[in-house]
Amino acid sequence: MRLIIIFLLISLSSFSDSPKLVKNKVGTDITWSIPADFIAMTPEDIIQRVPSVRAPLAAFSNLERDMELTVTTSATQWPDQNLAVAQSFFRSGFRNLFDRVEILKEEIKEINGKKFIVFEIETRMNGNKNNESQKQPILKYTYIQYLVQKDRTLVFSFICPARVKTDWQPIAAAVMNSVRVK
Repeated sequence: MRLIIIFLLISLSSFSDSPKLVKNKVGTDITWSIPADFIAMTPEDIIQRVPSVRAPLAAFSNLERDMELTVTTSATQWPDQNLAVAQSFFRSGFRNLFDRVEILKEEIKEINGKKFIVFEIETRMNGNKNNESQKQPILKYTYIQYLVQKDRTLVFSFICPARVKTDWQPIAAAVMNSVRVK
């Protein structure tokens, strides 16, 4: 009996460590639930952390600014909505952006009535041997999903340091599974 009570106490305390998710509206047709302690990125953060010719539809980070959640519109459109071709295209793009990529998960998944292309990846950017402050490689975990529509492709991403992947992987999945697009 004691063993059961101890197990229950440990299980309940581990749930309290997970951040609470709160519903967030992006524009008029997108909602998702994000960690309550994430804050909207400043314009300076966006310029530095979300380099793109298109401003994100939404961008959030934790208080330490080492994790981010974004919603963007991809420059690539798929008028025929061919998910298999789009999936292959997005997969090959990862290899061009990073020195090393490990794809942990890749699938086409239905979320709230829409089909998303989903990837979970770990990436490595090699350090700069000529700059002492940038010698260490940058290791990241990314959960990214694409919604290919007739006139746009929406990109939802969660990025964190690889060292905290185990803690944040289920939270990233919960955030991504909460996405609703009208």
